[in-house]
Amino acid sequence: MPAITVDDVLVLPRLPKLGEATEYRAVRRVTTAPSGYEGEGFPVRRAFAGVPMTELDPFIHLDQMGEVDYAPGEPKGTSWHPHRGFETVTYMIDGIMDHQDSTGGGGTITDGDTQWMTAGSGLLHIEAPPEHLVMSGGLFHGLQLWVNLPRVAKMSAPRYQDIRGRESALLTTPDGGGLIRVIAGEVAGHQGPGSTHTPITIAHVTLQPGAELSLPWRSDFNALVYVLAGRGTVGTDRRPIQLGQLAVHGPGEALRITADRTQDSNAPALELYLMGGQPIREPVAHYGPFVMNTRAELIQAVEDFQAGRLGVIPTGRVPHSDGQGDRP
Repeated sequence: MPAITVDDVLVLPRLPKLGEATEYRAVRRVTTAPSGYEGEGFPVRRAFAGVPMTELDPFIHLDQMGEVDYAPGEPKGTSWHPHRGFETVTYMIDGIMDHQDSTGGGGTITDGDTQWMTAGSGLLHIEAPPEHLVMSGGLFHGLQLWVNLPRVAKMSAPRYQDIRGRESALLTTPDGGGLIRVIAGEVAGHQGPGSTHTPITIAHVTLQPGAELSLPWRSDFNALVYVLAGRGTVGTDRRPIQLGQLAVHGPGEALRITADRTQDSNAPALELYLMGGQPIREPVAHYGPFVMNTRAELIQAVEDFQAGRLGVIPTGRVPHSDGQGDRP
């Protein structure tokens, strides 16, 4: 699980030590993601299954894609499909994924890169492994998070952000036992590169065996912790948590997470995807790839898609690894 790392975490800025009066968030629930398949048949874990939408707001959906080691000819992606009314945030941990959309946006993401697509008023897009990966096979592991848009932004012009992994803000715990990669929002004064409509924070955290994370977290944000690999505990009551599980936290000022002292050989550290945001608190009407506020808006989205008003499939190829990320 390479993502973005450093040779010596001790050279990084460190989280502040939190005071004894800090109000740590209690764990409201721990859920286990069911497994399924997406697109042309790649395996996913549905991380938000069973969690009330009110506790996820402003997030809608999270898939862990893989981890899977494909044989030659096995890598799969999606066909062309529409989106309207929300954003997709695709974070690639291992492997390579190409993206193209009907507005001319697109690019390639690999270890530690993030593809941030604001669908807004609507577009068509496709995600697929590059041809050389289909031929060779290889490791594939990533996440796709759906972030809701507030009513005022749902019909905004589509936009695409290409975030290289090296742009993430990096910091460590006071004892150097953890690595925090800030993808969007802010953690302890360190700002991630992602630009968001709704105030949110997204981070990928690696905790070494036995390490503890005491992380300040905005009190007006919700707090979701998903385990990508390894085992540990969450909350002051040390609730056990492991691969494929989501911890939903209640109110407070900080999160407390500890990695078990013993980890499996295939997952030597506790890997976490942290999400939090300011709830939008608007009605949500969700149907497939459309996330709107009312049923009438959903019907309009389907009609617009069927009439070709969400764009047309470009004739050009899906872009490959040139590192630019925003060219057809």
